Amino acid sequence: MAEQDLFVSETTFRVRYVETDAMGIVSHINYITYFEEGRSNYARQRGHSYSQFEQDGYYLMVTEVNARYIKPARYDREITVRAWIKETRSRTLTFNYEILDTETKTLLVTGSSKHICVTHKGDIARIPDNWRAWGTTS
Repeated sequence: MAEQDLFVSETTFRVRYVETDAMGIVSHINYITYFEEGRSNYARQRGHSYSQFEQDGYYLMVTEVNARYIKPARYDREITVRAWIKETRSRTLTFNYEILDTETKTLLVTGSSKHICVTHKGDIARIPDNWRAWGTTS
């Protein structure tokens, strides 16, 4: 669960048929896409979209992703992705995630992703101040 003093973004949507197998269960790889949607919405809610981040000359490359599958999400169920920044360093960000069934509040998946900031030329760069201010710098 996210710490109480952190900003936590919530994104809610319905599981689409294309994301499921023949049993109506979400395929494991789609949770990584759900993490991305949560991360993108987090940035929008903080006032600095990822598309603007790219226009400013940067990318956040994924260096690590972890997911713990607790219960399956199912077709046509509404799910909520919660995202927050766990750690901010000069060149990296780590996000944490929870995916819940919106109606029952059942925890389905937890996870994290670590990202490194690079320029469009591929050089490692400092994360811009407006993004670094979202978390604790160490």
